[in-house]
Amino acid sequence: MHIDKRTVRNIFLVAVGAIAFYWVLNETEQFKSLWNSLKDIVSPFALGAAMAFILNVPMRVVEKALKFIQNEGLRRTAAIILTLVVILLVITGVVLLLVPQITETIQLLIPKLIDFVFKTEATIMEFLEVNPQLLQWVSNTTDLQSLDDWAGLIKKAATMIKSSVSVIASGAFSAVGGVTNALVDLVIGLVFSLYCLARKEILARQGRRILYAFLPEKFCDETIRILRLTNSTFSNFISGQCLEAVILGCLFAISMSILKMPYIPLVSVLIAVTALIPLVGAFVGCFLGAFFILVNDPIQALIFVAMFLVLQQIEGNLIYPKVVGTSIGLPGMWVLVAVAVGGDLMGVAGMLVMIPISSVLYALLRDLTNKRITDRGVEPAKLKDYPPELKSKFKENRERKKEQRLLKQMKELAAKHAEKHPKKDK
Repeated sequence: MHIDKRTVRNIFLVAVGAIAFYWVLNETEQFKSLWNSLKDIVSPFALGAAMAFILNVPMRVVEKALKFIQNEGLRRTAAIILTLVVILLVITGVVLLLVPQITETIQLLIPKLIDFVFKTEATIMEFLEVNPQLLQWVSNTTDLQSLDDWAGLIKKAATMIKSSVSVIASGAFSAVGGVTNALVDLVIGLVFSLYCLARKEILARQGRRILYAFLPEKFCDETIRILRLTNSTFSNFISGQCLEAVILGCLFAISMSILKMPYIPLVSVLIAVTALIPLVGAFVGCFLGAFFILVNDPIQALIFVAMFLVLQQIEGNLIYPKVVGTSIGLPGMWVLVAVAVGGDLMGVAGMLVMIPISSVLYALLRDLTNKRITDRGVEPAKLKDYPPELKSKFKENRERKKEQRLLKQMKELAAKHAEKHPKKDK
């Protein structure tokens, strides 16, 4: 039996895959250790590639605005620098706006929270003194036998709240420490992203050369088409998401100005920043905004929550599906499905990634469906909103057999009638 090179290669690949699979099953700990090591090595560069992809969206706009610079290298360098400066200014502005206000609000809230606990304690004590029957009933059903026990329980609750606040604060500081430890990876990723942005055409050309050198040409053509579609879809998604966040922030700023609420710049910017997380991010902004307004006026905090629910319905059902869904070519219904599925699978990152991935799959399925319909020669009339009545061969055969059976019965009845009344028939 003759064995060609392709068969030998396939057998070799199957054998290597089987050995690798057997090793993973039997050496799980070593595999996890190896995987973690590779992940630690690759993660800064993966982060840099993601940063380069995101930065490339505004950089293309800046580079088009710098067409008057004739030298391509100088124009690319200027575009990268201006893009970084603009992004750093935006981030700095948001941080300088949010951090002092958040710190001041927490400093004002903690004393008010403690006063609220003690006032609640006094109110409960007075209520129980006025209603001794209720105190007796509670004493019979619980271990709290007197007002002193109630006072001790409330003091314990106040102490627990104080300790919870301190735990939250210490957790926030430890999170800041963890972010500080990740600065090395961030710096490496940033430098790598700058190299990618400066040489993106060269890297793309090298990637195409490698594909066409080692893989079948038809497969390479389809791969490059999908990669270009993915690039366009993700870029449009980033642009649409930023536009939607700005629109939502402006809506909140206008609505809060009409209702004369406090912290308008803070809350509107906070809503816009958190709205970058699809659909659910605005709820985080609502919670923080209501938290800030609560310190100033609890009634206005309730009004703010009601206003948020109204604007969220408008944003979630009209603005977001239209702006983001239109920018990536995905209908609004499937945008909602993609956000729900991505959130369940991978959390916030899944929400951000699943929408453009779903758009790519939607476009590929649409192209494949159109090609299959063309190849199979389906009549265009059958694809209309109100297609003509479709005929089933099974139904046609059943109707024909039914007609034959009725005709046979009629002939038998006529023959019987002729036998019984021969003269009358004549």
